[in-house]
Amino acid sequence: MRAIPTADGQSPITDLDVTELGLVPYDTALALQRRLVDRRIADEAPDRLLLLEHPPVITLGTGGDEADVVADAVTLREKGVAVMRTERGGKATFHGPGQLVAYPILKLREKDLHAYLRRMLDVVAALLASYGLSPRLGLRGPGVWVDGAKIASIGLAVRKWVTFHGVALNVNTDLGWFSLITPCGYAGERMTSMRELLGEPMDMDDVTARYVREFRRVFGYPRPACRGSRLPARPDWLRVPAPDPAPAGRMEALLTRLHLGTVCQEANCPNIGECFSRGTSTFLILGTVCTRGCRYCAVEKGLPRPFDPREPERVARAVAALGLRHAVVTSVTRDDLPDGGAEQFARTIAAIRKHCPDTTVEVLVPDFAGSASALDTVRQARPDVFNHNIETVRRLFPTVRPKADYALSLAILGRAAAAGLAVKSGLMLGLGETDAEIAATLGDLRAAGCRQVTLGQYLAPTPAHAPVERYVTPAAFAAWADTARAMGFDDVAAGPLVRSSYRAEAMLRPRPTATDRARVA
Repeated sequence: MRAIPTADGQSPITDLDVTELGLVPYDTALALQRRLVDRRIADEAPDRLLLLEHPPVITLGTGGDEADVVADAVTLREKGVAVMRTERGGKATFHGPGQLVAYPILKLREKDLHAYLRRMLDVVAALLASYGLSPRLGLRGPGVWVDGAKIASIGLAVRKWVTFHGVALNVNTDLGWFSLITPCGYAGERMTSMRELLGEPMDMDDVTARYVREFRRVFGYPRPACRGSRLPARPDWLRVPAPDPAPAGRMEALLTRLHLGTVCQEANCPNIGECFSRGTSTFLILGTVCTRGCRYCAVEKGLPRPFDPREPERVARAVAALGLRHAVVTSVTRDDLPDGGAEQFARTIAAIRKHCPDTTVEVLVPDFAGSASALDTVRQARPDVFNHNIETVRRLFPTVRPKADYALSLAILGRAAAAGLAVKSGLMLGLGETDAEIAATLGDLRAAGCRQVTLGQYLAPTPAHAPVERYVTPAAFAAWADTARAMGFDDVAAGPLVRSSYRAEAMLRPRPTATDRARVA
């Protein structure tokens, strides 16, 4: 942790780690805050600013009670709105999609909560002013108002002078949700949003960037250096030739016609040109919006739309049209679905087998929130390869994959291996892991029954994502491939541009036939 001396001789300001989490359930975010508070108290981590959205939830602060919830239990259940008590100050408030929620985990230099509260509100006021609005603070208690209507609520908590909880700004929020409560305990309080005031939907990325800029300014954190300045220019081995536009165009036309998504497009894969030119892709089912906010991933985060039950047939038609000998199917994480989308995986495998019986199928699945029944649904469909990526080392999970769990991912791989499936996983290098941690992770994967592994260079999709800490050389990747084979992995793909499904068919040896699969099942 790098400390930055202050001119007044006060305790130093640490770097601010800004983490954008996407759509996160309230209880998950609260548990993460508590873990980060413990680490900040122990000086094991820098100050951190968590930025996120919540699925619909009503929270009651220390000053709130059940009477502040206007809607009855049946209405709340029908709308899927939980009610949770929490240790922050204040009364009842609503959180939901379209609302920017900021949770700072800061070790206060000045032991003055009133000054901290004022600075939190000043950040919101400066952000709103940058859009031409005229905010007012403290009109009816803590918060921010515009034109007499409340646009931002605040509720704080502190433990050993480390802050948590924070502020919620209505950006594109559906204001109808606030009819479920007495906002902040004030009957008749009128709520508003940036969208309502400015007459158009707001770009959440732009609002978030302005919030971070004003937060750094108000609290005195230094502007971050350009992330590229910590590394040399991207080395030649990470440069890829321009793709042939003709075959790539045909692939895109087919995917558009069948209304299919690919992880190649959504995750900004560097190999998209080569794979599309070869007529291959990794199909992305269950939509293109993920419910999680992993800091390495370019896939859109938010509240997904209902999935299409006809999607498996369309994937199978694309596999047939492309003449694929090996099809790879993955998905966004769908924590909003009871089975996490497992049945859609199983139906997609069945559809491909029906239309293309000699095509092998590899699935790259999420963790299904640890559901054994969901995992069994996929297992019983007998994919030829079962892939679940560990992605990074155990130490980096809380910040890189805040809604995932290292031990859970290993357990998923172990359960699939115990069922007799060919199990595969992938690891990104360059996120700040040590060589010892890479070796330990490979050991954990082998112990879980993983027989195939991929290792590739992490490349930050945007400056808002986790930074690249180093570029791993091709020679180092070759050495890790040798190490993995020596540890007992049957198949290893390691290189700067390797991704979990890149040339996946090459790892399938020997190729099982439809008769082989029927015999195993």
